[in-house]
Parts: sequence; C-alpha cells; structure tokens
Amino acid sequence: MARTSKRPAIDLTDEQKQELERISRSRTAPAREVERAAIILRYAARDNIVSIQKNLGVSRPTIYKCIDKAIAAGPGRGLKDMPHSPKKPEITEEAKAWVVNLACTKPKEFGYAAEVWSQSQLAAHTRKFAPDAGHSCLSRASKATIHRILKAQALQPHKIKYYLERRDPDFERKMQDILLVYQDVNFQNATETTSTAVPEMVTVSVDEKPGVQAIKNIAKDLAPVASKHSSTGRDYEYKRLGTVSILAALDLHTGHVMAQVHDRHRSREFISLLKELDEYYPPECIIRVILDNHSAHISKETMTFLKTKPNRFVYVHTPKHGSWLNLVETLFGKMARTFLRHIRVDSKAELKERIMRGVSEINASPVVHRWKKFEESSLAIM
Repeated sequence: MARTSKRPAIDLTDEQKQELERISRSRTAPAREVERAAIILRYAARDNIVSIQKNLGVSRPTIYKCIDKAIAAGPGRGLKDMPHSPKKPEITEEAKAWVVNLACTKPKEFGYAAEVWSQSQLAAHTRKFAPDAGHSCLSRASKATIHRILKAQALQPHKIKYYLERRDPDFERKMQDILLVYQDVNFQNATETTSTAVPEMVTVSVDEKPGVQAIKNIAKDLAPVASKHSSTGRDYEYKRLGTVSILAALDLHTGHVMAQVHDRHRSREFISLLKELDEYYPPECIIRVILDNHSAHISKETMTFLKTKPNRFVYVHTPKHGSWLNLVETLFGKMARTFLRHIRVDSKAELKERIMRGVSEINASPVVHRWKKFEESSLAIM
C-alpha cells in the first residue's frame, strides 16, 4: 500500500479549482502548465504520489517540485517556473570568433575528405582542437552549440550557392547592343501592326536546347482512378534511348517558331536552320539573328554558307555566359513546362515527332515574346 505524503495538503477554493480544471483541459496553454495543473488537482483531491505518477506519467521529482511550489506560494505559483538569474555565458566572444573563422574554411584544408562542413563534423573538430587554441570553453561543444554560434552570424557552411563569374570583358557593351535590338523590335511591333508591306528587317532569336532525353517506360502508366489515386501512376524503372537537340528560331515580331530536331548540333544542322529561315522570309528583307557564341554559329562551314547569302543575315551575339539575354530561352522554358514535361516515348523518332507536334501547337496560338525590364537592365549596364 502506498504511503501517504507527509507534505501538507492543498486546499483549493472553488475559483482556484475551476481555473486549474480549465488549464488542465486547455489545448492552447503551455504543456508544462497543463501538466502541473493536473498534478495540483490530483494532490488537492488527496491522491497519493504513486497514483499521480502512474496516471499522469510524470516523474516523482517533477511532482514534488510542483507541489512544493504550490504549498509555499499558492496554486498559481505551482504552475510557473521559479525565477532565476541567467548564467554568465561560458563561451567567450573570442571562442565564437574562432568557430566562425573555422566555418569559413573548407574541411579538406584540415585533411578531411569532405568538401564542406557539416555541423556535426564542425562540432567534432571544435571539441578536438579548440582547447589547444586556448578556447577550453568549447571542449564540450555540441552540434547545437555550433548551430547557435553560426546562426548569430547568418553562416551556413554546409550549403553551396552557385554563381557565374563574368568572364567577358565586353559584357556591358554586348548586353547594351542586345537591349537596343529589343527596343527596336518593340518599336517596330508598335508601328507596323497595321502595315502589310514587307519589313526591311526581321529579328529572330536563335539557340539550341541540347540533351533532351528520350526515355521509355518499362511498365505502362496507370491512369488516375476516382477515390483511389488522383495522379498518374508510373513505374520507377525506365530505359534511356539517347538524346536529341532542339534548334529553334523565335520570330520576335509574330511569335512564330521554326524548329528542327537533330541527334547532334554541328555546323551542318545550324546551316539547315539558316536555310529554313532564308526560305521562310521574303528575299528582300534582312534577317537579324540574336544568338550566342557556339562554335557552330561561327564555324568555317557556316561562314562559307553566309557568304552565299550576302547582306541576308546580320548576327547580334549575346555576351559570354549571357544566354539569359536571349529571348528564345523563354520559349525553351515554355516547352519544358508543357509538352516536354514528364514525356515518355518508345523511340527517338517518336520523341522528334512529338517535339515538332508541340511546336505546331505553339504556332497555332503564337505569343510574341517581349523584353520588358529595360530600366533594371539599364541600371545593370551602368
């Protein structure tokens, strides 16, 4: 039989009892207060400590501490933590700076295999070498300790954020040339909406989308079934059939797309696209082509072909690593979000046919792609 506690009983008023019962049933009060309210209620109802421990699933020290505070200062105090003075920080500012400096290095510099620090590895290294560096306060540093130190400095050494170094010394000038072309195109589009005359110059944006994968399903897809699964089911296994490249030219005046799909992207494939452009547009107009510096665009074979079409094509090159300035990239993004998304085929020939079908669907409802943010771009130039 459980012993009766020698501690004094707690007598609750009706108001105190009602308040404690409200807190013990609350779903919004702090969990520790809900737990302590239940302890005080049971103790006031003359339950013994063993019964309280069994019914509430809390330890005896927790029960004793709560009851002692309620006996000494009332039920309200029993719900709260005792006030205490914060401890003086054990980790010095110099030690924190040492950890921050360490986080700004790479673990391979200290003989580890990893390229970037994980917080666990950083904590282990800190515990091992901090005392010898004069920071014994870090001898027991945990992962949580390292996390707090780095969080205060907004450091995340376990992550890598990619950037692209600007390697074209004429980047600003070339970007300005591209933006001026887009301004000219916008002006042409605004002034020639009702004109039926052949334009003196048309502008197309040209690029390639390489590495489009032809992927075949091993098992058939499962169609969605109402009340069972809302999405298409697809087997994890698949077979790679190779890749193709999409060469595309986007008319910046009409939104019309001329595209070709090839197994490779060489000079002969690019010349084939130029020939299609030459056949599509009236012979009396100049074709201004915005394109990057791919070797196929400026190869000996391509230059030989262009010489057979004097004054027909005008190149405007994007800067090196400036493909984002080419509006045809928005077309490729549209392809990736629509008919190329989750595509599965039985052969490369089917992939080529489906891509060309998707281009026909785009041309059925063409959209004129425009460069709009001239103000921000101009700031980038200055």
